[in-house]
Amino acid sequence: MKKKNKTLYMILPCYNEEEVIHETAKRLKIKFNHLIKKNNISDQSKIVFVNDGSKDDTWSIINQLHQEDKIFSGLNLSRNCGHQNALLAGLMTVKNLCDFTISMDVDLQDDIDAIDEMIDKYNMGSHIVYGVRDNRKADTGFKRNTATLYYKILKSFGSDSIPNHADFRLMSQRALNGLAEFKEVNLFLRGLVPMIGYESDIVYYKRSKRFAGESKYPFKKMLAFAIEGITSLSVKPLKLISRVGIISFALSIIFAIYFIIQHFLGQTISGWSSTIVSIWAIGGLQLLALGIIGEYIGKIFLETKERPRYIIQDFLNEKQTPLLGDDEQSKS
Repeated sequence: MKKKNKTLYMILPCYNEEEVIHETAKRLKIKFNHLIKKNNISDQSKIVFVNDGSKDDTWSIINQLHQEDKIFSGLNLSRNCGHQNALLAGLMTVKNLCDFTISMDVDLQDDIDAIDEMIDKYNMGSHIVYGVRDNRKADTGFKRNTATLYYKILKSFGSDSIPNHADFRLMSQRALNGLAEFKEVNLFLRGLVPMIGYESDIVYYKRSKRFAGESKYPFKKMLAFAIEGITSLSVKPLKLISRVGIISFALSIIFAIYFIIQHFLGQTISGWSSTIVSIWAIGGLQLLALGIIGEYIGKIFLETKERPRYIIQDFLNEKQTPLLGDDEQSKS
């Protein structure tokens, strides 16, 4: 009996990507035709562009691509929901329409040729295959060092995130169903996916420069994303506050005893430097502690509201398959 080819849906979140989307579509179509010809994937496989509330002509181009060739599909969110939510929207919308997905950024920095090896790993039994860049030589020294430090911090806080992995990954339908069990609003998929726990593997690739357009992750957004990752996956920063408080209290008792002894020995030196430094140090620690606590309280606030992580406005698909209920349409 002839083995049935597996259906792949490629998920590409897009935000203001009119400059690059045509080139990405062209290269992916060539890759899909090659994979279909080699019987690696089914001829029902799709390339799904997820429009995350773009302000340019991104959605119009996606519509045009879909009309010209049904290999292209499109998902249009009602507003800008952020990269992670847009990616999740695509994955959750197609999880019952395919055997496995591969997600990647639309800017062509991820290596399309690595898809072949990902599919090979999937066929060998892996439910999740991570695309990991083999080096960061193209980055600036600052970005390379801060990225290394960040992954070390994540690991020390108990995260199983894969170093140098972004969102270029393959997920089987089983893994997608596992991901659907995670209901949190504060999303950090790079940390959540390893928590699914199914058999996984890694494919290394060389990361290229962005083909066109500007990066959607300037330093400010990267910093916010980093904080999101840490606070979404671990409560250790809260425990760290308690430890710092205990250490500060212990030091204050030691210094109090020391100053009392110095007073009775008549060696007390009047001055204001130590007092000012102490006030600023303690005040800074208190504000830092309040900020960290506030970050977690803000996340609790968002989680308790249970707002939808995304709302789908349009779904372009050849068969126009209806979505599987209001809950899956608005949130996974």
